[in-house]
Amino acid sequence: MKMILAFVQPHRIDRVTRAVSHIKGFPGMTVSEARGFGKEKLQGEHDTREQLTDFTPTARIDIVVDNALVEAVLQAVIDSAHTGEHGDGKIFVLPVEQAIRVRTKERGPHVI
Repeated sequence: MKMILAFVQPHRIDRVTRAVSHIKGFPGMTVSEARGFGKEKLQGEHDTREQLTDFTPTARIDIVVDNALVEAVLQAVIDSAHTGEHGDGKIFVLPVEQAIRVRTKERGPHVI
């Protein structure tokens, strides 16, 4: 299992949701509002102190999938979040050691 952690522009969430929902076996996702900045902001002409308190709104997407779905989900997120502009976001893929359904106490990849 893998966790796909994506940071994308908030106005692209609907496109991302539609794109991943077409993947057979897609288990779902969690979306959170977030704020942050990337290295481009640090390389600008503004006062660094001002930049570090002026965060840009972003959306965080958490998706846990079976290894077999990772590439399909990544491609769907990339294609639907891409604008070609600074701030399109980042995606990270992390290993998931365990998955547990709290209600039933079941463990394993079938709970995702």
